[in-house]
Amino acid sequence: MKIQAGDTVLLTGASGGLGRYLTHALVDYKVRQVLVAHPGTNLEELRKEVEGRGGEAIIITSDLRDAAQRRQLLQEAGKRMGPIDILINNAGVEFTSAYHELDEENIYDTLRVNLEAPMILSRLLLPGMLGRKRGHIVNISSLAGKSGPAFQEPYAATKAGLIKFTESLRATYRGSGVSASVIVPGFVETGIYAKLKAKSGCSAPALLGTSPPESVPRAVIRAIQNDLPEVIVNPLPIRPLLAFISLFPSWGEWLIHKIGTNDFFRRVVEAQKRNPT
Repeated sequence: MKIQAGDTVLLTGASGGLGRYLTHALVDYKVRQVLVAHPGTNLEELRKEVEGRGGEAIIITSDLRDAAQRRQLLQEAGKRMGPIDILINNAGVEFTSAYHELDEENIYDTLRVNLEAPMILSRLLLPGMLGRKRGHIVNISSLAGKSGPAFQEPYAATKAGLIKFTESLRATYRGSGVSASVIVPGFVETGIYAKLKAKSGCSAPALLGTSPPESVPRAVIRAIQNDLPEVIVNPLPIRPLLAFISLFPSWGEWLIHKIGTNDFFRRVVEAQKRNPT
């Protein structure tokens, strides 16, 4: 679908990391934005930024781990902004840890926020989109969902789930006027990566590099406008590597290790143990 002035976009994870960049990029398309985050820090500031640039936005604080709050979120959004035309499932949490040492509640939180919430929000909004024969769902995944790095089991599993969830959505609703896209960023200089870099003092592997945060909103807009199934955001070509991993899993595992992704996350874990705060 083509984004039109007056469309209503619901964006989760609006006030953190990539969310701010997505919000700013959407202003240029004169859409109406429903900005969602938990616990809601900086949401009001973000709303003022949108309105200061001539946009329209409302803010809603919602804990996406909670099923009742998810439904309440959509009810409030519908009441205040009308039907949702575009859903961007951007909210995500991440815990870097050896899996056997990870708190069980952290695992549940990752599953609920990263995978369950996008699936349920999509399900609840689909009937309205299908009735209007117009709508688009964007899921923000990660290269972790393609390669499964060390110390990232719940995060990698949920991001892989988003990729396949998007593929199935596209197949189910093909030709209906409603579609979905998945964005697959590598290391982006904001949000989760910025926090991990600050904790460990380590940078992303040189062979993967990092992307500026503005590249992700550009990918989101392009995916919606052109109905693209998947957009990978990475400074260097990564699809040949992913194809190699798929064709030769053992060699691919060795190559991923040699690139240094696993070492990056290992250093984060070691830094966390040295400085638990």
